[in-house]
Amino acid sequence: MTNAQVTALQYGLIGFLAVWATVLVPQLVLQFARYGRPRVRGLVTTAAVVFYACMALAVVFLPLPGAHSRRLEQTVQLRPFQWISDIHTELLKHGLSAAHWFTTQTFQQAALNVLLFVPLGLFARILWRRGLVGTLAIGAAASFAIEVTQLTANFGTAPFVYRIFDVDDIMTNTFGAGVGWLFAALLLALRAVPSAVHAQTARRERVDFAQAR
Repeated sequence: MTNAQVTALQYGLIGFLAVWATVLVPQLVLQFARYGRPRVRGLVTTAAVVFYACMALAVVFLPLPGAHSRRLEQTVQLRPFQWISDIHTELLKHGLSAAHWFTTQTFQQAALNVLLFVPLGLFARILWRRGLVGTLAIGAAASFAIEVTQLTANFGTAPFVYRIFDVDDIMTNTFGAGVGWLFAALLLALRAVPSAVHAQTARRERVDFAQAR
């Protein structure tokens, strides 16, 4: 992890603490008014969503370029699966065999793009109860919005474009949201199994008790 990434994560953590502290008080007030007590599950859920949003945005947009930062030679990449060709180029550049493809910076960046949107898929399935298609649409829309923001230099607030609009990022982000949805669906299915077994056992016990009478 580079120093720039560490700095971005630090700012993301600071942002999370600031936003959550702002949201926490009104959330507690609403919970006391509605339920008469705080609901830990709701507080943890809100904290998780805010934490993910702040950290993801920090990783995507920070650090901002300085006055003497180097400008990009390319700001738009519209060729799908270009990252595969970039892996081959990187292997040749460093004199590595094809077996070392997973050690390349290009692959690691693609993997991070996938992991970045896995929590979004989890939230879409568990919290928002979206289907797979809806989750993929959310992932694609969120990723596209990020790429457009980067392409416009954060809508003109940055001195110049410092991140590439990359169609591969949209594809890997969307795939990550789908992976998160599948993982959440698996967790929910595994969680439902013991409940179904317990309900079936209880039903059999009631039948046996009725027959005994």
